[in-house]
Amino acid sequence: MNNLKPQLHRRDFLRGALVMGIAAPLAVTLASCAAGGSSSTPTAAGGAKSTKNPFGVKTGSTVAATIFNGGYGTDYVDFAAAVMAKQSFKATATVSPATNIAQSLQPKFVAGNPPDLVDNSGANAIGVATIRSQLSELSDVIAANNYEGKKISDTLYGGVTKPGTLDGKLLILNYVLTVYALWYSASLFEANGWTVPKTWDEAYELGVKAKAKGKYLFVWGKEAATYYQTLAIASAIKEGGDEVRLSLENLEADSWSKPAVQSVFQGLKKIIDAGFFKPGGAGTQFTAAQAQWSNDQDALLYPSGSWIENEMIKQTKSGFKMTGAPEPTVTSGSKLPYEAMHSTAGEPFIVPSKGANVAGGKELLRAMLSNEAATNFAKTRLTPTIVKGTVPADGFGSTALVSQSSLLEGAGDNVFSWNFVDLYGMNQDQLVVWNTFLSGKSTVAQLTKGLQDISDKVRNDSSVTKVTVS
Repeated sequence: MNNLKPQLHRRDFLRGALVMGIAAPLAVTLASCAAGGSSSTPTAAGGAKSTKNPFGVKTGSTVAATIFNGGYGTDYVDFAAAVMAKQSFKATATVSPATNIAQSLQPKFVAGNPPDLVDNSGANAIGVATIRSQLSELSDVIAANNYEGKKISDTLYGGVTKPGTLDGKLLILNYVLTVYALWYSASLFEANGWTVPKTWDEAYELGVKAKAKGKYLFVWGKEAATYYQTLAIASAIKEGGDEVRLSLENLEADSWSKPAVQSVFQGLKKIIDAGFFKPGGAGTQFTAAQAQWSNDQDALLYPSGSWIENEMIKQTKSGFKMTGAPEPTVTSGSKLPYEAMHSTAGEPFIVPSKGANVAGGKELLRAMLSNEAATNFAKTRLTPTIVKGTVPADGFGSTALVSQSSLLEGAGDNVFSWNFVDLYGMNQDQLVVWNTFLSGKSTVAQLTKGLQDISDKVRNDSSVTKVTVS
């Protein structure tokens, strides 16, 4: 669900190709489909069910798992499998890496012999619409206790099961969280007595202070100009509420003219016209621009997803203390609180109902949701899972990871996202419009028209299947 990341860029960052871009649009598409049957009846005899064996895994059985081998690799599932193997039923798992899930698994689904657990991720994920009737419902997984004795649903961040809940049935469980934020150097802010802006007016005031120090407020690169679109959309949704999000998602004729959207655009335009954006971004490669922020500290703020730390780990100034903050609102009376945030869950896991060991597939997923396995993922990937409380106070030495946990805790249930950009492939066209705007070469009216024209083109194209979001 990575709404802003350029297509070129998506292949390179930690999580692997299109991990976030696939999961949520897929879920929204399916939610609009007619309900399909799903079964959680295993095809092989299981063991006796108990509190410690909630799915009835047969003692000594083997679980077959096919895991997308992208930026996260697959060894985190091997770790969870080792945790599972310690349980009384002593089940083991065979983890098979795959880079093309559809090509690898479609024949198996057709033949009725799919794996027991699948990480249906990557640019070539299998279309769930074609296998929906073969997916086990996963509500019993989150209703079960984890290995530490706590009900799994009580250990998860708010809203993380919504994308995978189709017509009231939890069929997909997304495992990894991406947090979108306004990133800054806490050490630089501390040294200068600056505070992170909560409104666009405060952002402008910080820009004045930055200029006095010979710095800029923002910087951008040509392939990532739409990072500012994502910032703007998040800010507008917080200001104007769900009606803004739904208008954009449903490609309404005046979606980009909503008052909340226009107010954010005007706040950005004021900052651009004041010269608070470092010039030349439209001709600068995005990681080079990001290094101007993270290494050279030419700019104070940068909007991005939580992959930014790993992406720039070799080009970040020593002692930078990378930290994320919520996107600003327009006013202090926004419909959603300042702490509300844009976050998406990815790495969509499914348990095929025709697998040889359905109970084992669910058990391996339960193992992944244990505190031990989720903590291992956060520590080794510097990215949180959907399981709360797995990042220690020191964030394994990562201030960025600490701030992600703080942002999620602060947002509570006020977490949102959107899918229309990726769903309809708009990013490339929008990059042109945003590079022009950030360069100071267009007005708010021209930006609005350019973006609306892109949305209208999709809405009016009868060959494009539309998704109604409610």
